[in-house]
Amino acid sequence: MPDSNTKLALSDAMKTAMRAKDKPRLSVIRMALAAFKQIEVDERINVGEERALQILDKMVKQRRESTRQYQDANRNDLANVELAEIKVLQEFLPKALSEPELETLTKDAIQNSGAQSMQDMGKVMGILKPQIQGRADMGAVSKLVKSLLAGS
Repeated sequence: MPDSNTKLALSDAMKTAMRAKDKPRLSVIRMALAAFKQIEVDERINVGEERALQILDKMVKQRRESTRQYQDANRNDLANVELAEIKVLQEFLPKALSEPELETLTKDAIQNSGAQSMQDMGKVMGILKPQIQGRADMGAVSKLVKSLLAGS
């Protein structure tokens, strides 16, 4: 299986960052590529596009949590570093969905799955997950699905 587009884009960006001597950006890109390599070695797989987006999404979530903790501890210097890393990582993720787009996709998934109650939430999430992976926070999506199912 060939490398994913995201992985290739990261490799190209790494070369560009090296030439530009952009050390902070280079560091983040190397970290992402190292995460891919770690998964490939641990799981003996070649990271595909979907898995690459999952890894990057997880890295962004980790940095958001770190940012929150740093801000709680009044360490804005460290929080700013994390925010800069998030900005670099998000360049390689698909464009985030807006609230109306997310709500439309969720309503369509509820209708397509024939979901009637909270017991059908798994069906709805199963339909939504491949469509929105890396483009929306799954926790927020889960809350939206719950509220829409509770209202129907």
